[in-house]
Amino acid sequence: MPKIFAYTDGACSGNPGPGGWGVILQAKENSIVLKELELYGGEKETTNNRMELMAAISSLEGLEKSTKLTIITDSNYVKGGVTEWIKNWKKNNWKTANKKDVKNIDLWKRLDQARSKHEVIWKWVKGHAGHLENERADALARKGMEPFKKKT
Repeated sequence: MPKIFAYTDGACSGNPGPGGWGVILQAKENSIVLKELELYGGEKETTNNRMELMAAISSLEGLEKSTKLTIITDSNYVKGGVTEWIKNWKKNNWKTANKKDVKNIDLWKRLDQARSKHEVIWKWVKGHAGHLENERADALARKGMEPFKKKT
C-alpha cells in the first residue's frame, strides 16, 4: 500500500501583498514515487500565513476519499496551530489565550473541517534549506502568485 505525502508551501510578495500556495502530492512505496500531482493557486492581496494555510487546506481538499497522509510544511504557524493551539481555540470559541480573535479564523475552520476526513501526520522542515520537495512546493507557490503580481 503506497504512503501519501503532501509537501506544502506559501509565498507572499509583501506581507500583505500578492501571494501564492503550492502543493506536491505524492504516493510513494519504498521511497519510490508512484504517482505525483502538483497543485497551486494564489490571491491578489493576502499574507504569507494565509497562503501557508491554503497550501495545507488544498492538499487535503484535493483528496477524493478519506486518506492517511503526512503533510510536510515549513510553517511553524501551520504546524503549531493544527497540532497544538487549535484544540484550545475551539474550546475557547476561537479565541486566543489572550482572549483575542484567532487570526485567519476562516482558514483555520476550513483546515479543521478538511483534516477531519483524513488521518494526518504533520511534519515540519526548515524552509529554503535544500529540501527538494519543499523547494519545489515553494516554486509552485511563486507560480501561483505570478498572475497577481504587478507588472513593472
